[in-house]
Amino acid sequence: MKVKHLESRLQRVAPFDKPKIKLEQYPTTPHLAAHVLFVINEFENLEDKFVVDLGVGAGMLSIGASLLGAERVLGLDIDPDALEICKKNCEELDVELELFQCDLSEVSLKNNQLYSEADPTQPLLDLKEEVDVVIMNPPFGTKKKGIDMVFLQKAIEISHGTVYSLHKTSTRAHVLKKGSQLGAECKVVAEMRFDIPNMYRCHKEKSVDVAVDLIQFIVNKD
Repeated sequence: MKVKHLESRLQRVAPFDKPKIKLEQYPTTPHLAAHVLFVINEFENLEDKFVVDLGVGAGMLSIGASLLGAERVLGLDIDPDALEICKKNCEELDVELELFQCDLSEVSLKNNQLYSEADPTQPLLDLKEEVDVVIMNPPFGTKKKGIDMVFLQKAIEISHGTVYSLHKTSTRAHVLKKGSQLGAECKVVAEMRFDIPNMYRCHKEKSVDVAVDLIQFIVNKD
């Protein structure tokens, strides 16, 4: 599949119905998602991989990963409304995803099982196998400071291979430092633009074009 064909198919992914500013729910465009996934696919060859999408939202990245041949895709999100939209998008594109609601800041992974940090005795979800790749477009942290680093920490904890994550270019030094502190090998693999439309009352401009990095984190579990 060529990038333009993936972008065309992702045009059918419906965005958030009622986006929530506190969760920084901004739609990932089909154009951006397709190019992000093709860069990832060049490094990983997603075919037959187990992929986890943190903050799956409406499912743009997860659905794209599935269309590129990922054997299994699991999407996690705190918002049940987003998961419902994602489910409908999967039905529309005839894609199978596993979806699970949880607050990433309150869970941890042990022996391929997801636990609540409040009760580490009973698993919330059994992943059954090691995760090959984590993909995510996390909140930038403008509404909840540090949430982007919470996502990164959990991603590195969950993945047994690599993590690919979008972050504002202006935070590059901080993100790379944090990734290294978490034991990962980090590098920027692509520089892109994220168009944020006027969606909320606090937005003054028609749209804002934000420079973003796609960063690869190679996880070392030794």
